[in-house]
Amino acid sequence: MSEPITIAAKNLGGLAMPGFCPRCFWIQMHAEGIPYQIFPGIFSSIDAYGKRLVHGWFDRHNSAPPWLSQLGNIKGYRKPPHYSKFSILDGESNVVLRGTPDGILVRQDDSHLIVDYKTAKFTAHQDELFPMYEVQLNAYAVIGEQKGFAPISGLALVYTEPVTDDATAAKDTNLTHSGFLMEFSAHIRAVDLAPDKIPPLLANVREIFDRKRPPVPQEGCEDCAMLQNLIEVAGR
Repeated sequence: MSEPITIAAKNLGGLAMPGFCPRCFWIQMHAEGIPYQIFPGIFSSIDAYGKRLVHGWFDRHNSAPPWLSQLGNIKGYRKPPHYSKFSILDGESNVVLRGTPDGILVRQDDSHLIVDYKTAKFTAHQDELFPMYEVQLNAYAVIGEQKGFAPISGLALVYTEPVTDDATAAKDTNLTHSGFLMEFSAHIRAVDLAPDKIPPLLANVREIFDRKRPPVPQEGCEDCAMLQNLIEVAGR
């Protein structure tokens, strides 16, 4: 059998996107780092702060924040493990699947609801990314069932959207001596439990990774076109 390889739950979700390019995926899996990758750290800070707000509310009030009421009767939470401890080895594909959920909430029946927070406006673009998020959350569910969080009874995306309209900006209460405050509104979208989606995708990961040469690009792949342009520029 081939040597084990590792993939993050979110990266596995990329295989479910309509425009998935196997060539790009092969390059990403084999390359030791991808150039020109910049992700502003502020989004990670906002996500981390949101999690602390939710957990702090539970600690103080023994209930979920009001804006999570759509999720049903939640009695508590469990701290998500680090990805190094929240991982499984799929025996069929010999692929290690790992990740760290944003939140693991506990329902009244002691089952678990896994949530993922997205600091973004709930737009048509976000809806286009839903196949990736659906796989990501179901990958967490598959891992959770084997790592002490069974049963998993639900999955949900929680979009936290900045409120930046003129009326909100005009509120004096949003200005302080040291800066300003920003409000966020929440939009919740339930995600169906579909763990059967995960094994075929892991098998696809193995099949693509094991190829000796990169696959043919997906027709119309913009990243492949840009890569080709870089190659041509470097060869001048």
